[in-house]
Amino acid sequence: MADRSFLDWPFFEDHHRELADALEVWCADTLPVDHTDVDAACCDLVAKLGTAGWLTHSATDDGTAPDVRTLCLIRETLARHDGLADFAFAMQGLGMGPVTLFGTDEQRAWLSETRMGRAISAFALSEPASGSDVANIATEACPDGNGFVLNGEKTWISNGGIADVYTVFARTGEGPGAKGLSAFLVPADSAGLEVAERIDVIAPHPLARLRFDGVKLPGSALIGEPGKGFRIAMSVLDVFRSTVGAAALGFARRALEETLARVRERHLFGAPMSELQMVQGHVADMALAVDAAALLVYRAAWTKDRGADRVSREAAMAKLHATETAQDVIDKAVQLHGGDGVRSGQIVEQLYREIRALRIYEGASDVQKVVIARAAMGD
Repeated sequence: MADRSFLDWPFFEDHHRELADALEVWCADTLPVDHTDVDAACCDLVAKLGTAGWLTHSATDDGTAPDVRTLCLIRETLARHDGLADFAFAMQGLGMGPVTLFGTDEQRAWLSETRMGRAISAFALSEPASGSDVANIATEACPDGNGFVLNGEKTWISNGGIADVYTVFARTGEGPGAKGLSAFLVPADSAGLEVAERIDVIAPHPLARLRFDGVKLPGSALIGEPGKGFRIAMSVLDVFRSTVGAAALGFARRALEETLARVRERHLFGAPMSELQMVQGHVADMALAVDAAALLVYRAAWTKDRGADRVSREAAMAKLHATETAQDVIDKAVQLHGGDGVRSGQIVEQLYREIRALRIYEGASDVQKVVIARAAMGD
C-alpha cells in the first residue's frame, strides 16, 4: 500500500480525505482495465468514471475553476493504479476547461455530457509547427457571415479520433502573435473535420493529427471573446498544469511501492536486498523525491484554490519537479528490479513508458524553466 500520510498535511480538508478514501476503494475494485484495444479501453474508462461520479469534479457549473486539490488527488490516485484511467479523467477536464471557465450557457450543455461520461472531449492546441510556441499557431478561423470557416491542422491531440467534441484554438487576426488567437467549440461530426492520422506512442493513448478543411462554424462556437484565445489557453493550463505533476507523483509512488516490495522479498548474497546500503541509498533518494514533489504539487493546488488569480510560477515548479523526479524514481525502480524491470508487461516497465510523455505535454520541462526564471526575475 502506498504511503497516504500526506493526506494529513494542512493543504487538505476533510472532504479531500473522504474523497481520497472513496476513490482508493473504487480503484481497487475497478482498475486496471484491459488495454489491448486502447480506444475501447479509454471509452470504457470515461463511461466508468462518469457513472461513478468522479467526472463531476472535472468541471464546475458556475464558471469558476474546479477545486485543483481534488483534481490532483484524483489524478495521483488514478495514475498509481492505471495510467490510462488518469489520461481518461484528465482529458475530460482539460478538453472542456475553456468551456468551464469562459463558455456560454449553450456551450455548457456539453458539460452535462462530459461529466457523466456520455461524451469525450479533447483540447486541440498543438500544431506541426507550433507546440510550445503557442503564439505561432497557423490554423485560421476566418469570418464568414455570422460565423467562421476553420482551416488548418492540429497534431498530438489527446483523444483525437475518439472525441465527440474538440476545443480548437485558431488565428482570427485581432493582433500579431498571441494577440490574434481565439477558441472554438467544434463537434467531431462537423463537415470538413478529418482525422488525418492516428499517432502511436510508447505508452499507448488515443492520439491523432486533425485536419480542418473549410469547417463552417456558427458564431455561437466562439468561446469567450475574439482574440482572447491565448489568455483562455493559459488560464486553463494554469489550472491543469499542477495536475500533470500529480499524475507523475502517482506514477512515482507506485514505483516506490513496487520497489519496496521487491527489495524486501528479493535476496542477494544471503540477505534481503533491503539490507544492502547501496539499495537503501536508492530507496532514500526515491522517498525524498516523492515527498518533495508532493509538497510542490499540493502547494500549487492549494494556492490556486485559495483564490490566486494566476499560479504560473507555482504550477510550473510543481510540473517540472514532479515529472523530472518521477522519471528518476521510476528509472531507479527499473534498476532495482534487474532483468524483470525491463520485461514487457511488468508494472515498472509500464511506468517507465508512461512517465516520459509527462515531461513534454502541457509545457515541456525547458519551457517550465523559462516560466520559473521569468517569475523569479519579476518579468
